[in-house]
Amino acid sequence: MQLTTLDLIILFVSVVVCFSPALYFARRSGRGTAEFFTSGQAVPWWLVGTSMVATTFSTDTPNLVTDFVRSRGVSYNWVWWSFLLTGMATVFFYAQLWRRSGVLTDLQFYELRYTGRPAAFVRGFRAVYLGLFFNLMIMSTVTLAAIKIANVMLGWGRVETILVGGITCIIFASVSGLWGVMTTDVLQFILAMIGVIGAAYVSLQHPAVGGLANLLHKTSPNVLSLLPDFNNTSLTLTVLIIPLTVQWWSVWYPGAEPGGGSYIAQRILASKNEKHALLGTLWFNVAHYALRPWPWIIVALCSMQVFPTLADIQKALPHVNPALIGNDLAYPAMLTLLPSGMKGLLIASLFAAYRSTMETHLNWGSSYLVIDFYQRFLAPGKSQRHYLWVSRGLTACLMIACGTFTLFLSTASEAFQLLLTIGAGTGLIYLLRWFWWRINAWSEISAMASSFVLSFGIFIARKNGVGIPDHIALITTVLVTTVIWVTVTLLTEPVDTPTLEKFYALTRPAGPGWATIRKRAGLPASPDSMPQMLLAWTAGCLFVYSALFGFGSALYGRTTVAYLCGLLFLGSGIVLYRVMSAMFRPSVA
Repeated sequence: MQLTTLDLIILFVSVVVCFSPALYFARRSGRGTAEFFTSGQAVPWWLVGTSMVATTFSTDTPNLVTDFVRSRGVSYNWVWWSFLLTGMATVFFYAQLWRRSGVLTDLQFYELRYTGRPAAFVRGFRAVYLGLFFNLMIMSTVTLAAIKIANVMLGWGRVETILVGGITCIIFASVSGLWGVMTTDVLQFILAMIGVIGAAYVSLQHPAVGGLANLLHKTSPNVLSLLPDFNNTSLTLTVLIIPLTVQWWSVWYPGAEPGGGSYIAQRILASKNEKHALLGTLWFNVAHYALRPWPWIIVALCSMQVFPTLADIQKALPHVNPALIGNDLAYPAMLTLLPSGMKGLLIASLFAAYRSTMETHLNWGSSYLVIDFYQRFLAPGKSQRHYLWVSRGLTACLMIACGTFTLFLSTASEAFQLLLTIGAGTGLIYLLRWFWWRINAWSEISAMASSFVLSFGIFIARKNGVGIPDHIALITTVLVTTVIWVTVTLLTEPVDTPTLEKFYALTRPAGPGWATIRKRAGLPASPDSMPQMLLAWTAGCLFVYSALFGFGSALYGRTTVAYLCGLLFLGSGIVLYRVMSAMFRPSVA
């Protein structure tokens, strides 16, 4: 793809503008680990939420959505749309609890909630597992997608892309800290949204598409449908029923962890107070599920007219390795057709998306490795300056390891899917540990161990030709893991009373699960109302889903459905506003 002078100017200006906040906050991030990893817990809600949504918008996201649409239709996006249930639960049940805990990383929770060597083991193990191994797999997947896009749009090889992207991310993630990462995220999110909306508009004007009306006329109703074909029982079960009934609460998935976690928890902990934590997480879920999907979907649908087959993509991209040709490359292939100026803007927006994700994972991963492993177990009692320099060094090491691993990677999907399935069945414990005092560190250890053994066993069985459907594997892992950890919980000693009382006094979770501890210690009831939170969760889910499907129905020309979704959007919005106003209304003494 040839870039004009205008493209290069737009690309240069966009990159400079996005980089400026990181330089501005470099001095502030050097004050200590609290500033470097949680921005001094002083971030407003709009910055918290926008940073979350920018992080989840990476180079591989539009490619993945395009693959879904071209392979299985629009309805296949339910495999991730279903995680809105998890996200809204985090908003109304967990965001305030995380903020009240006052920890710097979500892994510090373990030694706040539990005690003894089992608690320390869980914290240290998950620091290395999530901060190093899991984090490297995520970053390598994102970098591999960036390599494919750079190869299509710029003709770059693996080494060029890794060097340019890696050096840039190391410099700014190691210098700016979380303040710089988050403020840069805002600019990158704006740039990325302008880019994807522009790409959708230009794609609709392509002669092979002929506008929105022609696109809808040419595309099969099965592809356009927002729900899977109910006559296809297997597809409906896999795409809709299981995700909405089991997957959303049972699977640990980056950005949609049951009960909140990883970089979502990091941003919640960085917020000004409980109200800002809740509002920021709510804004993230609205933007992530309601605002972003349709520009990607439109480009994917247009690509089916411009490049109907993989052979057409290969013909349009003769310089790309045939082994890399797949439905996911249809998105960058569409971008090569953009006019002068738009190409530079799209490259800048994709680079911004890559940076926002990578810098977050570098900062988040190093926070685990420094605070929860190095400082906790290897070198306690050192100065803040010492830990900051270790953090910066680990940031560089993580990026170098990611780049090295990606050099030898053709596809990360199989390994990444294994890492995801290893967490299947553990989600329920992450939800209940806040609301049931009886759960202890052995509960979490047994859940992680059993989930790992079951998932790895199923993986090996499949490699040896045993056909196990995804939904059967998931339900089996969840059921067996849950039985094991509940049994272990009831057979082992509970956490000592002083620790439980301290935890409740600090976080004050609602519901009957802490009644025993509360009454024993004479502590006041929680300020939160479980029925109120359930109502807010329900209204929040309806609010976002009605916006998502209402906008889609309007694009499809389905006026009646669009109006009904609009009414549901308005009604649920009113309920949500009133419930949230009551949640933050000062209590009368």
